[in-house]
Amino acid sequence: MSGFFARRPPNQPGLAVFLNAGDPPLPVLADVMRMLDDCRVDCLELAVPFPDSVTDGPVIRRSARRALAEGVGLDEVLDFLGEVLPRLRHLKVALLADWGHTVRGLTVPGFVRRVADSGVDGLLVHGLPPRLRADCLEAAREAGVPMVATCYTASASAVKAAAAESATAYLYLVAHYGRSGGGLAADDRELAATLAALRKTTAGRAAAGRTTAVPIAVGFGVRSRADIALLHGLGADAAVVGSAGVARIERALTEGTDAVEEFHTFVHTLSPYSTRY
Repeated sequence: MSGFFARRPPNQPGLAVFLNAGDPPLPVLADVMRMLDDCRVDCLELAVPFPDSVTDGPVIRRSARRALAEGVGLDEVLDFLGEVLPRLRHLKVALLADWGHTVRGLTVPGFVRRVADSGVDGLLVHGLPPRLRADCLEAAREAGVPMVATCYTASASAVKAAAAESATAYLYLVAHYGRSGGGLAADDRELAATLAALRKTTAGRAAAGRTTAVPIAVGFGVRSRADIALLHGLGADAAVVGSAGVARIERALTEGTDAVEEFHTFVHTLSPYSTRY
């Protein structure tokens, strides 16, 4: 299986958390990442901030605006990762970059090579035009950058199959349509059936020798340990927690408290094994 979430025992779901680079400011974010590494959180989805995402609710939109106000863009994020990643022992980082705000205007191979040079563990390109998908996957393969692919529970079968075929880091299954920040509103039976079908496709790829099996992470509305346990019981390898954690960062910044300790407390509510070593 892909290195993402592979170190978890089978009875423990993997955990990914989302943050915008620059919220909290990069020096504090470095401390947050070291804390997540100490806590053996599996994955940080780290976004190069971009404004007015159509899939994000107000919490993540405010976070992106704060990060952009800090002057954080692609150059700053890649330089930051080049310094922080070599010090991590467990935490893997998947970089999320928006096509329209961050990538467009660059050549796809050039962008992917810069990402590879940062040492990042995976890449998700948000809003990538379908006509460029093959070029991006080929550039990632040549640069050795594992790709995160996405689909929705309600996506057409062909879209789900294409996502399962192209994922080399992990497959991110979005539980339901809408904007981030709500609850876990997916239909349990539909979600379980989707996970089973995606698992069959990824297992088939591995059996055919085209790639190793990739884990499936489910996100959108995941807010609690109970949500994570539910998803694991339905067949997910991991859960992705976004708005609920970003809200804790926002609270710390607003109240002037320690963002690292605030986020550590939040992570511990999600996973009993996420305690500092």
